[in-house]
Amino acid sequence: MTETDTDTTLDLGPQARIVARLAEGVTDDQLSARTPCPEMAVRNLLGHLIGLAVAFRDAGRKDLGVTTDTSPEAAVPDIGPGWREELPKVLDELAEAWRAPEAWVGMTRAGGVDLPAAVAAAVATDELVIHGWDLAVATGQPYAPDPAALQASYDFLLAAADDPDRGGGIFGPVVPVPDEASLLDRAVGLSGRDPGWAP
Repeated sequence: MTETDTDTTLDLGPQARIVARLAEGVTDDQLSARTPCPEMAVRNLLGHLIGLAVAFRDAGRKDLGVTTDTSPEAAVPDIGPGWREELPKVLDELAEAWRAPEAWVGMTRAGGVDLPAAVAAAVATDELVIHGWDLAVATGQPYAPDPAALQASYDFLLAAADDPDRGGGIFGPVVPVPDEASLLDRAVGLSGRDPGWAP
């Protein structure tokens, strides 16, 4: 998916399933562990994944309201007692919403921001890829993202790195990564994370 080829859609299902499997591998005693997101423990990252899956599911459905209007920075997310059932469910619903061709057309809203639907899909894909990495490294699990989702995430992050307003928002300053590094490590660096991060 590129900015000039919005007729090409991406199935978010494979990457959503990878994130769900990573979450399934999280043990209860890892919920308070650190993650590459300084303000989030594993439980907060899982809560963020639930929230973003719901928000971008509804953005894909064009079902605009509280879930699409709330900024992700409004509060530190957390999980409830049913998170192990809730997260895979909403990840499946997210992927299903974006399988509808009309999801990719026109405008939608997420995080309180109006944006083209194809851009919202790119943001959702990037969130799943990068937060999948966050969750994997925080909990010591192997991680191989869906190749199509990883390429879309990298393309999105590369474009964002050229944005003059780069300093704030969801992205930190780019972390330099060698050109010969893996595509995943380069995407992680573009997201403002150190690919060598360890808990």
